[in-house]
Amino acid sequence: MVMDAQMKTILKNIEASGSPPLGSLPPKQEREAFIATNKTPGKKLEPVNKIVNRNIQGPGGNIPIRIYNYSRDTERQPVMVFFHGGGFVTGNLETHDYICRAITNRAECVVVSVDYRLAPEHQFPAAVEDCYAATQWISQHATELNIDPSRIAVGGDSSGGNLATVVSYQAKQKGSPKLICQMLLYPLTQFSFDTVSRRENGKGYVLTKKALKYYRKHYLKTLEEAKNPFASPLLIDDVSNLPPAIIVTAEYDPLRDEGEAYGKRLKEAGVPVTLTRYNGVIHGFVAMAAFLKQGKNALEETTVLLRSAFGEGRSE
Repeated sequence: MVMDAQMKTILKNIEASGSPPLGSLPPKQEREAFIATNKTPGKKLEPVNKIVNRNIQGPGGNIPIRIYNYSRDTERQPVMVFFHGGGFVTGNLETHDYICRAITNRAECVVVSVDYRLAPEHQFPAAVEDCYAATQWISQHATELNIDPSRIAVGGDSSGGNLATVVSYQAKQKGSPKLICQMLLYPLTQFSFDTVSRRENGKGYVLTKKALKYYRKHYLKTLEEAKNPFASPLLIDDVSNLPPAIIVTAEYDPLRDEGEAYGKRLKEAGVPVTLTRYNGVIHGFVAMAAFLKQGKNALEETTVLLRSAFGEGRSE
């Protein structure tokens, strides 16, 4: 396929900006650069009914969360627990504020964004522990949050998609909480580098093979941990009875094939999957929805599916 014209312009602008390549700076500076990139002028933040920041207790201390409320109604709302991307090293509540606002309004739900611990200060499985603990806390505080505990979804982009798959698996193993959907935007599902998309798209499209190795080095203590299904959910032995999945992949993304492979495994195990590959675009394109039609389309289409999942799960 041919690269999308708007995407091509964005890539040229990124190159002309002189921004350091992903994975080229020490973690502290890498985070600062990531935050600066995600505060691009012109990205208007749409209003949300109510936003509350708070801290909850996690296994390693406080976990900051941000709660986006869609409705003023007293009726309990469905909830999406969102885990941000950033290679397990970067990202926070601010970098994904745009996406969370959009999901809240379009899927007509509460969104709870989780600011889990980052590597290398907190390596695997710290992020996994925080994300599961936050999801469990949200389920246990459904009355306080005015949410419907029978309509809890998890989701995230990139490394956040990885965490959403792992939380889904943990919830299945432990029997709690009951999840209605997993929404995965171009998820990282394994730490090997042997896919066609990693070879073909590993250079020239922002997220590079070099950057992926940088994130792996900081997130995992040893290469042996890459074989742990809590790090590489594509290696989960039994994916049956996991929540239905909405999976988005991008044609020019090194993570394309592993996201689609995860979707295929779910389908083969009888799990309902809606998998959509968006052609002509790169990793992270949904976050570019303010400037990129394909990103806007993906945001609209996935949230329609999410809203439908919430509707099907409504308690009688």
